[in-house]
Amino acid sequence: MADLEKRISQGRGDEPADIVLRGGRVFDLVTGLFIDGDVAICGDTIVGIGAEYEGAKVVDVSGLTLVPGFIDTHLHIESSLVTPFEFDRCVGPRGVTTAICDPHEISNVIGLDGIRYFQKASESCLMDIRVQLSSCVPSTHMETAGAELLADDIAEVMNHQSGIGLAEVMNYPGVIHRDPQMMDKLRLFEGGHKDGHCPLLSGKDLNAYVSVGIFTEHEATSPDEAREKLQKGMRVLIREGSVSKDLDALQPLLTDITAPYMCLCTDDRNPLDIAEQGHLDFMIRRLICLGSPVLATYRAASLSAAEAFGLKDRGHIAPGKRADIVAVKSLEDCDVQMVFAAGQLLTDDAFANRHIIDPVGLKSVKAPQVVASDFRRVTNRETVDVIGIREGQILTDHLSEDVAIVDGDQKPDIDRDLIRIAVVERHGKNGNIATGFVRGFGMQAGAIASTVCHDHHNIACVGANYEDMAVASNRLSEIDGGFVVVRDGRVLAELPLPVAGLMSLDPFEKVHDQLVDLRAAAKSLGVTLDEPFLQLAFLALPVIPALKITDRGMVDVHKFEIIG
Repeated sequence: MADLEKRISQGRGDEPADIVLRGGRVFDLVTGLFIDGDVAICGDTIVGIGAEYEGAKVVDVSGLTLVPGFIDTHLHIESSLVTPFEFDRCVGPRGVTTAICDPHEISNVIGLDGIRYFQKASESCLMDIRVQLSSCVPSTHMETAGAELLADDIAEVMNHQSGIGLAEVMNYPGVIHRDPQMMDKLRLFEGGHKDGHCPLLSGKDLNAYVSVGIFTEHEATSPDEAREKLQKGMRVLIREGSVSKDLDALQPLLTDITAPYMCLCTDDRNPLDIAEQGHLDFMIRRLICLGSPVLATYRAASLSAAEAFGLKDRGHIAPGKRADIVAVKSLEDCDVQMVFAAGQLLTDDAFANRHIIDPVGLKSVKAPQVVASDFRRVTNRETVDVIGIREGQILTDHLSEDVAIVDGDQKPDIDRDLIRIAVVERHGKNGNIATGFVRGFGMQAGAIASTVCHDHHNIACVGANYEDMAVASNRLSEIDGGFVVVRDGRVLAELPLPVAGLMSLDPFEKVHDQLVDLRAAAKSLGVTLDEPFLQLAFLALPVIPALKITDRGMVDVHKFEIIG
């Protein structure tokens, strides 16, 4: 950061600014007006607007509108399937200059080493990656994760410069029923920032949850739910990920009145969707297209987000603010032409000059070799619980079906879209294998398996026959994690994710191409879901209603218990 005297001197025009942006106009998110004149930057800080400046470097932004850099208020970088450095290169040029991440995916695999990896990586990225400290590792007592983090563990990594506070408090039953370990974590951050996660919670239970100082929420999926949470003091983060698509439902709630209390986030978004649609830039375009005011939308994307997370140095193109600036041709189209992050223009050369640290979590898949018979569902009861997929949501339905017992097994029934789902413990702890039924894939043959399996990240596998499920699951051990599609004993497509079984070491462009092949392979099995891989991952998350599966069995999330 430039010294105070230098900033004052450049702001007054007593000496040339380091950088001057000339010829554009600033969209002011406080008044909603446009401000003509230069923007002067000293180091990483804006020192002047609305006047003429001289600069050591002058950048022509003629015909462009300047808006503050976008802030993704909640995401898991691991779900982009690339390292933080590739994520930086992937979404930075789309206008994202701050990403508030929760590394609980990698933390559930390798513990504090995963958090430290993200903290260290944040020091070298061009965008500002803020690393929240994971509150729920594991997310519940009903799964086998690779690590466990207690309050004393979290305290070890609290003082890094990237920190804001406690990441999403997913174990909302643990809060409202005062679980001692959860209370220890909340006390650790008493008076500080705590992210929320409380799907469908309402009434007195919601009152109790918010009363401990949890003031953000990204799990609202309907206007009524979001409205109640706003009324109870929460900042609602509109989410549009690769699976969780809540933007269209919540858009009517985003107005000039509510915009100061609403933000944008992606949660989980992969390079295929980023390439085809965009990131926060896509959300901005979509919201405006659906009728949200332009001012309200850009406020939610930056100023409101900064204020919600206590980042007082950004979210506004004004003197003294961090020089996070996005230049667009059209506010409605959010067609990003140029991005500055902390005063640095994001270019290929700038990304090439970063210090890349070594990856962690290699060789983390320690699952047992499985055989076809491991996927049988042995029972003496014909009525079974079935996970019902809601495409575009991570909420599921708790269905019930009668399935005939043949030779002691209940087999998949593709005519009724009842296929086998299984979770195989992969951390080398107990070798658990749980099986069940799921409806909604449309699969007619073959199998899909993945080590991206929220949040414990065991192996999740769905299939129309057991032999292909065994091939797919075993292949994941051979490639150190990732996604695999199998048919007739042959691997049709795969994406290795050797960093904790979650992230690729390849450029995001190659990951995109591999995802294209995987999607085509899945469709060749009859799969009808647009995003079958991350949809599968969320079927194992036991903090999202209504029915899920972990390595310990089917989970009734409303009762917060494993079904016997």
